[in-house]
Amino acid sequence: MSTTRLEAFSDAVIAIVITIMVLELPRPEGADLEALRPIYPIALTYLLSFVFLGIYWNNHHHMMHLVSRVNGMVLWANMHLLFWLSLVPFSTGWMGETHLAPVPTATYGLVLIMAAAAYSLLQAAVFRLEGPQSMLHLAVGDGLKEKVSLALYATAIGVALIAPRVAVALFVAVALLWLVPDRRVEAVLGR
Repeated sequence: MSTTRLEAFSDAVIAIVITIMVLELPRPEGADLEALRPIYPIALTYLLSFVFLGIYWNNHHHMMHLVSRVNGMVLWANMHLLFWLSLVPFSTGWMGETHLAPVPTATYGLVLIMAAAAYSLLQAAVFRLEGPQSMLHLAVGDGLKEKVSLALYATAIGVALIAPRVAVALFVAVALLWLVPDRRVEAVLGR
């Protein structure tokens, strides 16, 4: 099977998730800048989540350019990823509305680590289908960035229960690690 339907469906789901997040943003009560103060934490968590969703969309897009075909396992692995991404609006809203309370912040981290693990499982399903000489496998290599991200997420989840702002700083660190589109993939595509 080609990757066309998987790509189109994934793009649509991520677009819907972003739309849900923006629709959940509260509107200010007044018409001056002071009216933005109460929604400031919610807006910042929205921004962070928007960046994460953009990173997933970009990396998914790059991945699919290296994949020649999909099978049932890849389709289900992709659905698993989309499931965790669909929980981003819930965890984003909860964390922002509670002003980075420990449990909502840890829950946000749990959603992020599960999405990262699901992305890794999707890559593994592609590796299994296309073999060790696949373009994706050649691009990703040992997956050091992926391992570092999982370690930072795991640390952030534990830290969130004690120091939620430090946990958010770790989430930002992961986002910064991935903000530039994956050059490993672009290098393989350029060959």
